[in-house]
Amino acid sequence: MDVILGAILGAILSYLGIDFFKRKTKKEVTEKQSVVLIEKIKNVCKLISVEGEFSEIYHYENVKERFLSLISSKKKAILLVNAKAQVGYDLSKIKITSNAEKKTIIIQDFPEAELLSVETNLKYYDKSDGIFNKFDAEDLTILNSEAKQFIVAKIPESGLIETANKELLEVVGIIKNIVETIGWKLDYSALVIEEASQKLLK
Repeated sequence: MDVILGAILGAILSYLGIDFFKRKTKKEVTEKQSVVLIEKIKNVCKLISVEGEFSEIYHYENVKERFLSLISSKKKAILLVNAKAQVGYDLSKIKITSNAEKKTIIIQDFPEAELLSVETNLKYYDKSDGIFNKFDAEDLTILNSEAKQFIVAKIPESGLIETANKELLEVVGIIKNIVETIGWKLDYSALVIEEASQKLLK
Protein backbone atom coordinates (compact mmCIF):
# COMPACT_ATOMS: atom_id res chain seq x y z
CA MET A 1 0.00 0.00 0.00
CA ASP A 2 2.84 2.36 0.93
CA VAL A 3 4.55 1.53 -2.35
CA ILE A 4 1.43 2.37 -4.35
CA LEU A 5 0.91 5.60 -2.39
CA GLY A 6 4.53 6.56 -2.91
CA ALA A 7 4.23 5.87 -6.63
CA ILE A 8 1.10 8.02 -6.88
CA LEU A 9 2.73 10.87 -4.95
CA GLY A 10 5.83 10.56 -7.12
CA ALA A 11 3.75 10.72 -10.27
CA ILE A 12 1.88 13.80 -9.00
CA LEU A 13 5.11 15.56 -8.03
CA SER A 14 6.65 14.67 -11.39
CA TYR A 15 3.63 16.07 -13.22
CA LEU A 16 3.67 19.26 -11.17
CA GLY A 17 7.39 19.65 -11.74
CA ILE A 18 7.06 19.15 -15.51
CA ASP A 19 4.04 21.49 -15.66
CA PHE A 20 5.90 24.17 -13.70
CA PHE A 21 8.93 23.83 -15.98
CA LYS A 22 6.74 24.07 -19.10
CA ARG A 23 4.91 27.16 -17.84
CA LYS A 24 8.16 28.83 -16.81
CA THR A 25 9.74 28.03 -20.18
CA LYS A 26 6.65 29.25 -22.04
CA LYS A 27 6.65 32.50 -20.03
CA GLU A 28 10.34 33.09 -20.76
CA VAL A 29 9.81 32.44 -24.48
CA THR A 30 6.76 34.76 -24.56
CA GLU A 31 8.61 37.54 -22.74
CA LYS A 32 11.54 37.13 -25.10
CA GLN A 33 9.16 37.35 -28.08
CA SER A 34 7.72 40.64 -26.80
CA VAL A 35 11.19 42.15 -26.42
CA VAL A 36 12.15 40.99 -29.92
CA LEU A 37 8.95 42.45 -31.40
CA ILE A 38 9.40 45.83 -29.72
CA GLU A 39 13.02 46.02 -30.86
CA LYS A 40 12.02 44.92 -34.36
CA ILE A 41 9.46 47.73 -34.60
CA LYS A 42 11.90 50.34 -33.32
CA ASN A 43 14.66 49.07 -35.61
CA VAL A 44 12.53 49.94 -38.63
CA CYS A 45 13.60 53.42 -37.50
CA LYS A 46 12.79 56.02 -40.11
CA LEU A 47 9.79 55.07 -42.21
CA ILE A 48 9.19 57.29 -45.25
CA SER A 49 5.52 57.99 -45.80
CA VAL A 50 5.45 60.69 -48.51
CA GLU A 51 7.96 62.28 -50.83
CA GLY A 52 7.83 65.69 -52.47
CA GLU A 53 9.87 67.35 -55.21
CA PHE A 54 10.65 71.05 -55.27
CA SER A 55 12.07 73.37 -57.90
CA GLU A 56 12.79 76.89 -56.70
CA ILE A 57 14.82 79.91 -57.78
CA TYR A 58 17.13 81.23 -55.06
CA HIS A 59 18.71 84.69 -55.31
CA TYR A 60 21.93 85.41 -53.45
CA GLU A 61 23.61 88.77 -53.13
CA ASN A 62 26.46 90.06 -50.98
CA VAL A 63 27.85 93.60 -50.86
CA LYS A 64 31.14 94.68 -49.32
CA GLU A 65 32.07 98.30 -48.79
CA ARG A 66 35.53 99.85 -48.66
CA PHE A 67 37.08 103.26 -48.05
CA LEU A 68 34.50 104.55 -45.54
CA SER A 69 31.66 103.08 -47.63
CA LEU A 70 32.63 105.19 -50.62
CA ILE A 71 33.18 102.13 -52.81
CA SER A 72 31.09 98.97 -52.80
CA SER A 73 31.60 95.64 -54.49
CA LYS A 74 28.79 93.16 -55.08
CA LYS A 75 28.85 89.46 -55.81
CA LYS A 76 25.64 87.69 -56.73
CA ALA A 77 24.26 84.41 -57.94
CA ILE A 78 20.97 82.98 -59.08
CA LEU A 79 20.46 79.31 -58.30
CA LEU A 80 17.94 76.79 -59.54
CA VAL A 81 17.37 74.48 -56.58
CA ASN A 82 15.89 71.07 -57.37
CA ALA A 83 15.16 69.13 -54.21
CA LYS A 84 13.57 65.93 -53.00
CA ALA A 85 12.10 65.96 -49.49
CA GLN A 86 11.15 62.80 -47.62
CA VAL A 87 8.63 63.01 -44.79
CA GLY A 88 7.65 60.19 -42.47
CA TYR A 89 8.04 58.74 -38.99
CA ASP A 90 10.99 58.12 -36.71
CA LEU A 91 9.85 54.85 -35.10
CA SER A 92 12.67 54.97 -32.54
CA LYS A 93 10.46 57.60 -30.81
CA ILE A 94 7.39 55.36 -30.62
CA LYS A 95 6.10 54.45 -27.15
CA ILE A 96 5.08 50.79 -26.98
CA THR A 97 4.60 48.15 -24.27
CA SER A 98 3.66 44.49 -24.29
CA ASN A 99 1.21 42.19 -22.50
CA ALA A 100 2.85 38.77 -22.50
CA GLU A 101 -0.23 36.96 -21.15
CA LYS A 102 -2.45 38.24 -23.95
CA LYS A 103 0.38 38.22 -26.52
CA THR A 104 -0.40 41.82 -27.35
CA ILE A 105 1.83 44.74 -28.33
CA ILE A 106 0.31 48.06 -27.25
CA ILE A 107 1.04 51.36 -28.99
CA GLN A 108 0.68 54.06 -26.33
CA ASP A 109 1.95 57.04 -28.28
CA PHE A 110 2.96 57.60 -31.89
CA PRO A 111 5.43 60.25 -33.11
CA GLU A 112 4.27 63.05 -35.39
CA ALA A 113 5.32 62.99 -39.03
CA GLU A 114 8.52 64.94 -39.60
CA LEU A 115 11.04 65.84 -42.27
CA LEU A 116 13.46 62.91 -42.54
CA SER A 117 15.76 64.05 -45.33
CA VAL A 118 16.29 66.64 -48.05
CA GLU A 119 18.41 66.03 -51.13
CA THR A 120 19.30 69.09 -53.19
CA ASN A 121 20.77 69.60 -56.63
CA LEU A 122 21.93 73.13 -57.43
CA LYS A 123 22.50 74.80 -60.78
CA TYR A 124 24.14 78.22 -60.85
CA TYR A 125 22.96 80.97 -63.20
CA ASP A 126 24.32 84.49 -63.49
CA LYS A 127 27.07 83.92 -60.91
CA SER A 128 29.28 87.01 -60.87
CA ASP A 129 32.08 88.35 -58.66
CA GLY A 130 32.68 91.91 -57.51
CA ILE A 131 36.03 93.68 -57.96
CA PHE A 132 37.17 92.94 -54.41
CA ASN A 133 34.32 90.65 -53.39
CA LYS A 134 34.75 87.24 -55.01
CA PHE A 135 33.23 83.82 -54.38
CA ASP A 136 35.52 81.35 -52.62
CA ALA A 137 35.07 77.72 -51.48
CA GLU A 138 33.62 78.74 -48.11
CA ASP A 139 31.09 81.03 -49.81
CA LEU A 140 29.87 78.17 -51.99
CA THR A 141 29.52 75.87 -48.96
CA ILE A 142 27.47 78.51 -47.16
CA LEU A 143 25.42 79.13 -50.30
CA ASN A 144 24.63 75.42 -50.62
CA SER A 145 23.52 75.32 -46.97
CA GLU A 146 21.35 78.41 -47.37
CA ALA A 147 19.72 77.01 -50.51
CA LYS A 148 18.89 73.80 -48.62
CA GLN A 149 17.38 75.77 -45.72
CA PHE A 150 15.41 77.77 -48.28
CA ILE A 151 13.74 74.50 -49.37
CA VAL A 152 13.26 73.29 -45.78
CA ALA A 153 11.39 76.53 -45.01
CA LYS A 154 9.01 75.76 -47.88
CA ILE A 155 8.04 72.32 -46.56
CA PRO A 156 5.53 73.37 -43.82
CA GLU A 157 3.42 75.20 -46.41
CA SER A 158 3.69 72.36 -48.94
CA GLY A 159 1.22 70.10 -47.12
CA LEU A 160 3.66 67.16 -46.98
CA ILE A 161 3.54 66.91 -43.18
CA GLU A 162 -0.27 66.91 -43.16
CA THR A 163 -0.36 64.28 -45.92
CA ALA A 164 2.07 62.06 -44.01
CA ASN A 165 -0.05 62.32 -40.85
CA LYS A 166 -3.03 61.13 -42.87
CA GLU A 167 -0.98 58.09 -43.89
CA LEU A 168 -0.78 56.98 -40.22
CA LEU A 169 -3.15 54.10 -40.92
CA GLU A 170 -0.80 52.57 -43.47
CA VAL A 171 2.15 52.87 -41.08
CA VAL A 172 0.16 51.15 -38.32
CA GLY A 173 -0.74 48.44 -40.85
CA ILE A 174 2.97 47.77 -41.47
CA ILE A 175 3.59 47.45 -37.72
CA LYS A 176 0.53 45.21 -37.41
CA ASN A 177 1.96 42.86 -40.04
CA ILE A 178 5.30 42.72 -38.20
CA VAL A 179 3.53 41.81 -34.94
CA GLU A 180 1.31 39.17 -36.51
CA THR A 181 4.24 37.31 -38.08
CA ILE A 182 4.72 35.41 -34.79
CA GLY A 183 1.09 35.19 -33.75
CA TRP A 184 0.78 38.32 -31.61
CA LYS A 185 -1.84 41.09 -31.78
CA LEU A 186 -1.47 44.85 -32.04
CA ASP A 187 -3.50 47.17 -29.81
CA TYR A 188 -3.51 50.68 -31.28
CA SER A 189 -6.74 51.82 -29.61
CA ALA A 190 -4.86 54.66 -27.86
CA LEU A 191 -4.29 56.29 -31.25
CA VAL A 192 -6.88 58.64 -32.71
CA ILE A 193 -7.86 56.94 -35.95
CA GLU A 194 -11.29 57.18 -37.58
CA GLU A 195 -13.58 54.18 -37.02
CA ALA A 196 -14.01 53.60 -40.73
CA SER A 197 -10.25 53.41 -41.11
CA GLN A 198 -9.86 51.03 -38.18
CA LYS A 199 -12.14 48.48 -39.88
CA LEU A 200 -9.62 48.22 -42.71
CA LEU A 201 -7.08 46.73 -40.30
CA LYS A 202 -9.41 44.19 -38.68
